[in-house]
Amino acid sequence: MFDFSSYFPVTDSTWIFFIVLIIILVAPMVMHRLRIPHIIGMVLAGIVVGQYGLNILQRDDSFELFGQVGLYYIMFLAGLEMDMEGLRKHIRQVLAFGLLTFLTPFVLVYFAGIGVMGYSKEATLLLCCIMSSNTLIAYPIVSKYGLQRHKAVTLSVGASMIALLFALLALSAVVGMVHAKNEPDALPVHWLMAWMLCKLFIYEAAVIYVVPRATRWFLQRYSDAVTQFIFVLSVLFLNAAVTIWIGLEGVFGAFFAGLVLNRYIPHVSPLMGRLEFIGNAIFIPYFLIGVGMLIDMRTLFVSWHTANIVASMVIIGTVGKMIAGYVAGLGMRLPLSNAHMMFGLTSAHAAGSIAIVMVGMGIEVEPGQYLVDADMLNGVVMMVLFTCIISSVTTEIASRKIVLDDAPPTEEKTGDDEKMLLPLKYRGNTERLVNLAILMRNEKLNRGLIGLNVVLDDNDVSINQKHGKELLEHAAKAASAADVRMQTQSRIATNIANGIMHAFKENDASEVIMGLHEKASNDDSFWGVFAENLFTELNRQIVMARINQPLNTIRRIQVAVPSRAEFEPGFRRWMDRLARMAGNLDCRIQFHSKQNTLSLIRQYIQNIHPDIRAEYTLMEHWNELPRLCTQVKEDHLLVIITARKSTVSYKHAFEKLPAEVSQYYNQKNLIIIYPDQYGEPVNAITFVAPQKNEQLSAYAQIMDWLNRVTRNRQQQRKKGRNVPGRRVNKKEE
Repeated sequence: MFDFSSYFPVTDSTWIFFIVLIIILVAPMVMHRLRIPHIIGMVLAGIVVGQYGLNILQRDDSFELFGQVGLYYIMFLAGLEMDMEGLRKHIRQVLAFGLLTFLTPFVLVYFAGIGVMGYSKEATLLLCCIMSSNTLIAYPIVSKYGLQRHKAVTLSVGASMIALLFALLALSAVVGMVHAKNEPDALPVHWLMAWMLCKLFIYEAAVIYVVPRATRWFLQRYSDAVTQFIFVLSVLFLNAAVTIWIGLEGVFGAFFAGLVLNRYIPHVSPLMGRLEFIGNAIFIPYFLIGVGMLIDMRTLFVSWHTANIVASMVIIGTVGKMIAGYVAGLGMRLPLSNAHMMFGLTSAHAAGSIAIVMVGMGIEVEPGQYLVDADMLNGVVMMVLFTCIISSVTTEIASRKIVLDDAPPTEEKTGDDEKMLLPLKYRGNTERLVNLAILMRNEKLNRGLIGLNVVLDDNDVSINQKHGKELLEHAAKAASAADVRMQTQSRIATNIANGIMHAFKENDASEVIMGLHEKASNDDSFWGVFAENLFTELNRQIVMARINQPLNTIRRIQVAVPSRAEFEPGFRRWMDRLARMAGNLDCRIQFHSKQNTLSLIRQYIQNIHPDIRAEYTLMEHWNELPRLCTQVKEDHLLVIITARKSTVSYKHAFEKLPAEVSQYYNQKNLIIIYPDQYGEPVNAITFVAPQKNEQLSAYAQIMDWLNRVTRNRQQQRKKGRNVPGRRVNKKEE
């Protein structure tokens, strides 16, 4: 018989990586058929191929490296995707649940460790540190169901970090107790804990001050996808390294880095898509397989003592987490499915527990005797397996229950008329217009975007059409990076406005998002050649944007709303778009209008978008628009809601809008919105309809006549001064 054993374990790095990729590919397929969470499949696959299974792979340095990165990645994504506004609102509940999920298993395991397992006081306290903390091993399941911002998830993630922090502080106290017993000159325990808290405070203060400023500066200057990705990973691992250096676990630094970068990486942005893809495809599965390779199932059958320790750890530790989860859910009056979620996310233990055990194995209590023996090590490793299975199954069931039954009905499930048309012309603002549309779109409807490039039918039509197709290809890549479909269309027309309107009709679009006209010279008009005809002919929402910096670096959205705008038919649409953008950017949105309009806006926000941070400022008259320039900073976004003529909210002051914007907001980030209006429907637009000219109001005609009269008089006066032999009087001098 041919002996295969000589080829195993595999040591060649290429074959190791290939086998791991096959496991990552096949395990989810098999687990899906068995209706088992794929996370369990990764851990079980690690058991099978590891040295305690078939010995196909050896747990070399690559598993140590990628496994550590995967653990950091789980915690980083948890902080990055956390609902920060929900965390601020429920901070007391998070603290309460964090203390409960730490203390309950800590107390239960302490009595069990001394009474049932027969460990010393120091060894029992070390075991309490292990069981009172937890790892968010089931967080990828939450991400799969899109529940990252659910209240139960926010409470669980925040409580996990609080429990981890207290567990690490307790670990430092245990180490101090042992050192104080062996070394009389060692620092007291309370001094060690105070010093660690001091280092933690200095670290958090430095990160909160430095990282946001450095991130905003970097993202404003470098838009390359690879460069931004590397920068984010650098921040992640720098924080993990610093927390290890000050005596905490690296997972705490990874989670804190995610919290700090939360608002700069919206969950619908292309950068977030790249981060999630790399983590879910390589790092996190590598970590799970590596955890499985540590588990030796044979330890359950070596002795009754080891089996007793494993059973005690699993049962008592799980019961402690279960009591904390369900008591917290009952006390906060949450649905039962939320309590399931809170228990499921906080019940797993993984590599962090093994790391604490390794610390105990290095602490010598007496000559030749260490704080942690082999039975405790084996028991902790087996406990990791069982708690991962319990956590994954419970979280999977809870996620399904929340999605199917407990998700509250919102406006997201009703409005269905969302097809955004993006006329693209300049390559410089293409990616930012795509990102703007992605931030405004309804993610639950999962509608694609429509990219359009209209080329004039002139002598350069072939060259312009080629450039337009390249522009559309670039836009489609930018959309696909955020996992958003984009349908592209290039068309030739004798008039740009008619080309956009015909494309609007053909695609049954709901709105237009386009760039604001870029003036080529001082004589060029503010709106450009075709924009005025477009919003005159088209009665649907038109968004014109001039974005000078990446949208994820915007700190505040300032919205100027004319009075009676709430009576326009397009009120709901632009309110929803701006609210979604503010929510995705996690920035404040400030509305400026009259009191009656502000009260209705406030009521709409509180009823439909209660999670966004909105402010309301009184603006008595539209003529106060220029005064807003003192409040609009460089990293703010000004949104001006205007209206078409002969509509409810139209004002003659809108005639001065181009001049005011050019004078006061020339270099500011700006969006001008023409909302939906009643009138001739879009289906009435025909291909043979003549292009209409701009209709000027009487006010505009009078002002134009006065300007012409003034210019003629100045020209006549200038000519009169240049007549030869003419005497110049003193007034003219």
